[in-house]
Amino acid sequence: MEYIKLPDLNGLAALRAIVELGGVEHAGRSLHIGQPAVTKRLRALEECYGTDLMRRQGRKLELTPAGERVYAYSRLVLDYQNSLLEDLQSLTRGMNRLRLEVTYSIGEYLLPEILLNFSDNHPEYSLQSRMSYSRRIQTRLATGLSDIALIEKAPDHPDILVQKWLEDELILVCAPAHTLSQFETIDLQQLVLQKFVLRESQSSMRIILDRKLLELGVRQLNITLEVGSTDTIIEMLGRGRHMSFLPRFAVKDALQQGLLKHIKVDPLKIPLTLWIARNRSSINNPVAEAFIQSLRN
Repeated sequence: MEYIKLPDLNGLAALRAIVELGGVEHAGRSLHIGQPAVTKRLRALEECYGTDLMRRQGRKLELTPAGERVYAYSRLVLDYQNSLLEDLQSLTRGMNRLRLEVTYSIGEYLLPEILLNFSDNHPEYSLQSRMSYSRRIQTRLATGLSDIALIEKAPDHPDILVQKWLEDELILVCAPAHTLSQFETIDLQQLVLQKFVLRESQSSMRIILDRKLLELGVRQLNITLEVGSTDTIIEMLGRGRHMSFLPRFAVKDALQQGLLKHIKVDPLKIPLTLWIARNRSSINNPVAEAFIQSLRN
């Protein structure tokens, strides 16, 4: 492996700042350097890769196809650098920190209680959490930007270790005002005639749902709305015009309160396993071990 001509972090930071802040002038202010210095760093980065990374379109700078790839790389590298600095600062202060990532549904409905229990039982540890999509979580786990994750779809990556956490299911729900709320069970023919509001296509729940429906020959539901928040979907269902497939853990309270109705679909059953995913480098992390033990209790 050769390390003769590596990109400079200052150049990557300059490229990222230009793109995200809208130009050389704003990038210079953010980096506390003059505009000529920003341009110089960008030129050095282009020389390193041997290609133009940005081109001028009118009064604006835009990324070239090569620049798009280097920009994506710069985000990953600089985020990892920040994470490394935080880790080193934690070691210096003698603190034990865990970087946790969860999917949006788990974050909305299960995470608050998880965090409170862990904080009560382990005040000596520091835990940082964030919500994201499963694919992004997998990338951050594999690259060491996070230590542990709670997700609905198990990653398939050699650097990620997964273990089962909870068993749940995706269920069909609607409001009592919906025309099908009187039925306990419907068939697939009735299902495809309904209007649906679902999570967006890149969410793990949609991936699991679409795959299961396809196994039964259902290629497409009548999806009139896609929403990035389970809470928002539940609120929209209250109008009585749509149905949705949601995790049982997310609608448990709404079902108990009579705000939603669960309708079975014959022969559709969609088991949903919630997973604990870890970067293999954190296997001996005492905070990760304590966190998993807290989840099991």
